[in-house]
Amino acid sequence: MKALQFNVSIPKFILAKSLEPVLGKRVYYNGPFQTVQMVDIDEPALPSPDWVKIKTIFCGFCGSDLNLIMLHDSPSASPFTSMPCVMGHEIVGEIVSAGSQVNHFSPGDRVVVNPILGCETRGIDPVCPSCQNGREGGCENFAEGCLPPGMFIGINSRVPGGFAPFFAAHQSQLYKIPENLGMEAAVLVEPLAVALQTVFDNMPSLNDKVLVVGGGVIGNLIIQSIKALAPSTHVSLVEPSPFAADLARKVGADEIVHPKKVFDETRRITHAKMYDPLMGMAFPVGGFDKVYDTVGNAATLNQSLRVLRAMGTLSIVGIGNPVKLDLTPLWLKLQTVKGVFAYGKVTYEGKDRHVFDIAMEFLAKNKICADMLVTHQFRIEDYREMIEVNLNKGKHKAVKTVMSF
Repeated sequence: MKALQFNVSIPKFILAKSLEPVLGKRVYYNGPFQTVQMVDIDEPALPSPDWVKIKTIFCGFCGSDLNLIMLHDSPSASPFTSMPCVMGHEIVGEIVSAGSQVNHFSPGDRVVVNPILGCETRGIDPVCPSCQNGREGGCENFAEGCLPPGMFIGINSRVPGGFAPFFAAHQSQLYKIPENLGMEAAVLVEPLAVALQTVFDNMPSLNDKVLVVGGGVIGNLIIQSIKALAPSTHVSLVEPSPFAADLARKVGADEIVHPKKVFDETRRITHAKMYDPLMGMAFPVGGFDKVYDTVGNAATLNQSLRVLRAMGTLSIVGIGNPVKLDLTPLWLKLQTVKGVFAYGKVTYEGKDRHVFDIAMEFLAKNKICADMLVTHQFRIEDYREMIEVNLNKGKHKAVKTVMSF
């Protein structure tokens, strides 16, 4: 079968990085040093009797996929990746065969897949504390057990991802799609789960004023999640793109802030007092109660810490290169910084539920707007075009792009 495969070596890494200033970003997806290419591989076998084989219907292209292709990820995570790997982790499909020990799932079931490869998928017993607590994203065994290293489907050499016609998943990763939820909306369950988990982990209080940095897919879904879970919250968004800003307004953003006016708008919106240090950025006293940074580079994180009030919490959602931070606001304002990765179980309306279930419920009940977010579909043969659209989302008015099978 045809599959989109990622692979890189140290020499290729060095050559691609050195040639980018001359050849541009195309060096990563076209030519002799490309990190991703279409290959022919066998259809996946089931690793054990408690796995299923799934026919891919849609697989979303994530910002983390783009970072991987462009070699933006920190090498610190490399022990938890194995290559070559078939990419794609935002997957919906139909079960075509099931192992002899699979319960509650049958061929023909439409499913969305939690891609995390935690203890249970790796055959590890007893499971680690994170998995025991329902937060597989913090699993301590991403490089252990019966599978190669790899935190999730799509960066694991033995478990191909959704940029292929077929893939395999463990029964513990499966969630049946409600009959009233279409597959194009269901492909947003995984990114919506990230957004919902972000908000559950940093829940606004009554009448808080919060800031979202970046109005892409995750930023938009965080805004929608906040409005669904804490509707009295005043939400401001930092976003330079008029297209993304307009979409954010439609789903509930109260204020749009241009990146060059963040400090002025912080003073206006939150009534923070602004002080000017001898050198560097302004230093607000007061500010936003919560900040959700979906960009995660040095510029946005330093700014996010400054505009966050004392005792406030910053959620770092964006994943990118290593950053240099001025931690003065962190200690001077007694702030909290939270990392964001994956999803798990939360308490919602008095019940312990997995965020995937809540995401599907919100989509099925139209509490979250999905239809307008899936803007482009591509065949696997057109993967280069898909990458180029994601590199120029504003030009193409793209939000979520998906590969369709």
